[in-house]
Amino acid sequence: MLKLRREPPRGAVILRPVPEGASHASGFAGHLGEVFDLSPSERWVGAGHAAGATEWERIGVACTAAAGAAPRVAIDARGLSAQAAVALGFGAVLRAWRFERLKSIRSPGPRHIALVHEAPDALRPLWTRAEASLAGILLARELVAEPANRLTPREFAHRLRELEREGIEVEELGRGALRKLGAGGILAVGAGSAVPPRIVILRWKGGFAAPPVAFVGKGICFDTGGISIKPAAGMEAMRADMAGAAACAGAMLALARRNSPCPAVAVLAIAENATGAASYRPGDVLRMMSGRTVEVVDTDAEGRLVLADALHLAATHFRPQAVIDLATLTGSVITALGHHRAGLFGNDAALGAAIAAAGEAVAERLWPLPIGTRHREDLKSDIADLRQCMPAGTRLVSDACHAAAFLREFVGTLPWAHLDIAGVETAESPELPAARGVPTGFGARLLDALVERHFEDPHRI
Repeated sequence: MLKLRREPPRGAVILRPVPEGASHASGFAGHLGEVFDLSPSERWVGAGHAAGATEWERIGVACTAAAGAAPRVAIDARGLSAQAAVALGFGAVLRAWRFERLKSIRSPGPRHIALVHEAPDALRPLWTRAEASLAGILLARELVAEPANRLTPREFAHRLRELEREGIEVEELGRGALRKLGAGGILAVGAGSAVPPRIVILRWKGGFAAPPVAFVGKGICFDTGGISIKPAAGMEAMRADMAGAAACAGAMLALARRNSPCPAVAVLAIAENATGAASYRPGDVLRMMSGRTVEVVDTDAEGRLVLADALHLAATHFRPQAVIDLATLTGSVITALGHHRAGLFGNDAALGAAIAAAGEAVAERLWPLPIGTRHREDLKSDIADLRQCMPAGTRLVSDACHAAAFLREFVGTLPWAHLDIAGVETAESPELPAARGVPTGFGARLLDALVERHFEDPHRI
């Protein structure tokens, strides 16, 4: 979609970032995102007082938004450093992406973007690195955008098979294999669906011998809530309940595209939480892969059940140096943080700090939330080892914290972090680099950055 050029191509609308105070045009101050039509073929876009890469990415987003229906645009990055110019292009591509596979008529807007710079060759190494991250983000977006009748658990696994051509090993554990492993959580959640659940494992060997970094993703292709059925209003958005697994897959693609030396594994729990004669019920007791028993309180709290089995599998089969899970897990994290940040929980302060720092660096921001002693005590069950959540109707329940307390029981002593990305998997805030309602791919770039910053030096392990 984006090409590096020395001059703007003929017929392209030129989008020129202008810093605040640099223009004397009447009515244009250069505030971030402000647009001034200089001529039919050139628009100025306010750059504010941009300094860092994430700010230039936001200006790139603003440039694409300012392009309107123009199919060909040239973003004028002449005079900018290579890092700023690449960030500008990165943001422009993120904002320009759209899901149109199922449309008979394409929407207007930029399809060909030229990034104009006086030294395009100096940009190429940086842009090659950026393209690896973009590939991961856009894969995650494509998966999240697919409707549930097209992206069934079977089709999701099939799409992941395509990653083999990138050098990623793909293993699929179907219903039979899950039964042998005793994966009572994911099997129960997927029992009401016509398409059986599965766990898909992605492996990237890396370039040195070390325990892998493990990503674990919630991949609920659609969530009706099961027997504890959701209200109809807004249920169509539950096709995005697999955004955690999509982000993990995107991160693995990014690692492969840039040939990361760090070994990594992704364990993706894929199922559909539907209703049927075989659906699991509130009050059921499940035996999980770890051997522990769980009392079901609410079948709409299914994400923590599939993650519990996937976390145990990742921890015991791969003995990773760290485990990070991503999930659109709870509505309560949106109540706490809105659509601006994802919730961050964990059992290791150093890992949590590293993830938070990586998130700040790539503008996928997190906010640390607690797992208190009382949160675990609330999960005591009279008939099982623990219960899955607090009973419905309990006032002022910190469900995101209870979910994290539940998940912590299945990782042992390994360094672990849980990212509750509900609320940021689609763009509902102008801080996220996509049009409103469009999947963001949140988490794919964050995990890629985390690995690059903290796990690619074998001497640190």
